Formats: sequence, structure tokens, C-alpha cells
Amino acid sequence: MRILARLGAVGAVLAAVSLPAGLAHATPGGPGVTAKVIARTTVGDRDYILREITVPPGQGTGWHYHDGTLYGYVKQGTLSHFDATCAPDGVYPAGSTIQEPAGADQVHIGENRGTTDVVLEVLYVLPHGAPFSEDAPNPGCAIE
Repeated sequence: MRILARLGAVGAVLAAVSLPAGLAHATPGGPGVTAKVIARTTVGDRDYILREITVPPGQGTGWHYHDGTLYGYVKQGTLSHFDATCAPDGVYPAGSTIQEPAGADQVHIGENRGTTDVVLEVLYVLPHGAPFSEDAPNPGCAIE
């Protein structure tokens, strides 16, 4: 019950924030990128999943998109985020909140260009049964 309360509290706080896109974990993340599920519940046709994601220095998430909206909080480090035009669309230091919209037209990558791990808490709001992310090819950027 305590985990569900935490999920609800984090979800409420993050859902209220409306900032530019940020990071979530893509399937082909760089070496050492890890994620663990903290809480999970399904309401109607939506899955609400809270994960903690760690991205080591010099690593990234891989190019990807999501089938649902993500809300995140940067607990540690600084996340650099790039969209499919290869342009940086955000740098998020510890304490920042981030949001990623859903859709195949929202391809992006997150990277840790710092010297300490990036640690994120991410709330996924996905269609029931959807994967955390969908891999996408590099759109022609020098960013891997």
C-alpha cells in the first residue's frame, strides 16, 4: 500500500508539471544503463509504472519514442536531451522535472555528458501492455 501511495504522490506532482521533453529509458541503452520498477498499477486501459533509471557518464538511452506520456524527475546528475532534428531540446540538472509526449513523431535520445551518474524517477503512463519504449533508428544525427 505504501508503494501505491508513493506512485500516486509522484504521479500527481509530476503530472502537474508542464515542461519540455526529457528522458526515459530506451531498450538499446548504452552499457551500464539500468532501470528498476518501483511500483506498477493498471487503471482501466492505462498502465502506471514508476521506474528508477540510472545512466552512467558517457552513456545514453538510444534513439526511441513512447506510446504514452512520461513524467520524470532528475534525482542526480545532468541529463542532455536531443530531438529528431539533432537539436538539443533541454539540459536537465538535478532537481529538474521533465516530460515526454507520446508518439512515433517524438523520437529522441537522452545522454549523460557529465562525470556522475544520472538518476531519474520516471512515471510511465502507457496504454495497457505497451512496452516502456519503442526503438527508433538514428534520424541522421552525429549523436549515438
